[in-house]
Amino acid sequence: MKYIIGIDLGTSAVKTVLVNTKGEICAEASKNYPLLHEKTGYSEQNPEEWIQQTASALNELISKSDVRPEDIEGISYSGQMHGLVLLDKNHNLLRHAILWNDTRTTAQCHQLYEMIGEKRLLEITKNQALEGFTLPKLLWVKEHEPEIFDQAAVFMLPKDYLRFKMTGLIHSEYSDAAGTLLLNVSEKKWSEELCQLVGIDISMCPSLVESSECVGTINEEFSQKTGLTLSTKVFAGGADNACGAIGAGILSSGETLCSIGTSGVVLSYEERNDRDFAGKVHYFNHGKENAFYTMGVTLSAGHSLSWFRDNFAENESFEELLADINNVPIGSNGLLFTPYLVGERTPHADATIRGSFIGMDASHKKRDFTRAVIEGITFSLNESIEIIRENGKEITSIVSIGGGAKNDSWLQIQADVFNTKIIKLSTEQGPALGAAMLAAYGCGWYNSLEECADLFISSSKTYQPKLENVPVYKQLYALYKEVYYQTKDLSKKLNQFSRK
Repeated sequence: MKYIIGIDLGTSAVKTVLVNTKGEICAEASKNYPLLHEKTGYSEQNPEEWIQQTASALNELISKSDVRPEDIEGISYSGQMHGLVLLDKNHNLLRHAILWNDTRTTAQCHQLYEMIGEKRLLEITKNQALEGFTLPKLLWVKEHEPEIFDQAAVFMLPKDYLRFKMTGLIHSEYSDAAGTLLLNVSEKKWSEELCQLVGIDISMCPSLVESSECVGTINEEFSQKTGLTLSTKVFAGGADNACGAIGAGILSSGETLCSIGTSGVVLSYEERNDRDFAGKVHYFNHGKENAFYTMGVTLSAGHSLSWFRDNFAENESFEELLADINNVPIGSNGLLFTPYLVGERTPHADATIRGSFIGMDASHKKRDFTRAVIEGITFSLNESIEIIRENGKEITSIVSIGGGAKNDSWLQIQADVFNTKIIKLSTEQGPALGAAMLAAYGCGWYNSLEECADLFISSSKTYQPKLENVPVYKQLYALYKEVYYQTKDLSKKLNQFSRK
């Protein structure tokens, strides 16, 4: 039997899955790596950690599966979006990667509007200038680290750097390139106009390929590190959210995904390249050829729950922490949480807003705070769903994946807040499975990604909104939306006291 591997290079860990031709997960392995927060708003990683930990995970994957390396036909990737990796002309790493959740580039975002104009930027890229995107990071390095920028010959996105180290070849693909603010999303090419306006040589942009395209084979160095054969085909892969959509079967019009990882994502499939959301949500190229998707993002979704557990319940598992939330009524006994721990993206492109608990009193217990965190994350995601619906999109069901799909109570809260049917998948592997599906399709196992999805993906349970809960949550959601406007100025004033 033949096999393929999907690699998901996430924000906190790399996950690998081994899948056979029947779509069965035969083995999986993951390895963690640290985030580096040198200053408030900074978020970086050492890309060499990605390489070392991926090699370690692949070693473990092959060892525990007892599969012959020569039977592994292909590999593909999913990766955290927007991160900036800079290489010199000899392809040596110039600095740590600046990640998607880094918010140091507010000034550069303003500069982009001054240089390009907000309307023109939206026309070309379909997206606003936000701190998380790659182009503002490039401009920050150009301004604050000119000696590094002058040496830079090419920029790369995180998974593309990993693939380069595994093959020796440099490429990008459309779903990840769409998150740089340098891609003409409709025309699927780097924008010469934008590069000229911002003073970036277009030669710094890597060549573009389709997500399912074979871009090489494993090189000698990585073969020795992992045991993979030199004949193992390597496919371009996709951005984490595009691969998450593929792995959840979001491959046709009307299908919508809610993914709760470190960040939270609401993603809806689009066939057209000319939808206009005025930058309220992201509009990116899909990992499926000639397809697109709209997407809203909550920067601190699962991260908010991890932060709460690590600081206030460090000896509890997530299962233990959430076990008691059904004993707390809707509204967490008068407690609201806003998940703005590192700023926010949708619908508030605001790098300085910070999170809050509103309504605390002496009667509140840990379980009240826990439920408030869960409800706050879900409300934030609902803001993206609201925008998509307001623009004429009917959402009749949502596939939920990630941390929010691991708890029945949270899935029911999603159904009640979103007021729609929530679908839980039988085997939820997220972006790693989507990456594996790109490899399977690229290897020619199936005629289309849809055919692959029919075999690889099935649902296990659905959650219908409880009619008595929907109006209560609607009332609470309206209060939640007020908190941003009531705390916006306070967050800016408090920023002077933050750790620098």
